[in-house]
Amino acid sequence: MSGKDKEELNEAQFDWIQLRREIRENVSTETTEEKFIRKFKENPFVPIGCLATFGALSYGLWSFRQGRRQMSQYMMRLRIAAQGFTVVALIVGIGMSALRT
Repeated sequence: MSGKDKEELNEAQFDWIQLRREIRENVSTETTEEKFIRKFKENPFVPIGCLATFGALSYGLWSFRQGRRQMSQYMMRLRIAAQGFTVVALIVGIGMSALRT
């Protein structure tokens, strides 16, 4: 191995060490609750869509158990719409975040 190859190898190793240091410095001490609140403020439609999906699924399953087939079918269709809304909200949120930076 020539001196130039050893120098390049040392530089590559140093880059990884520097990257690890930067990652450790940027790790926040944010709690789960604080992170949820921050994410909710950034894109409130995603949690709303998740709640709508969960609500439609829960009520649809309850209706199915009660023997109300028509309401159960309606709620399952509503669940699909709520899931679509959530996915669109995620994509829009990612796009808006990309534009901010």
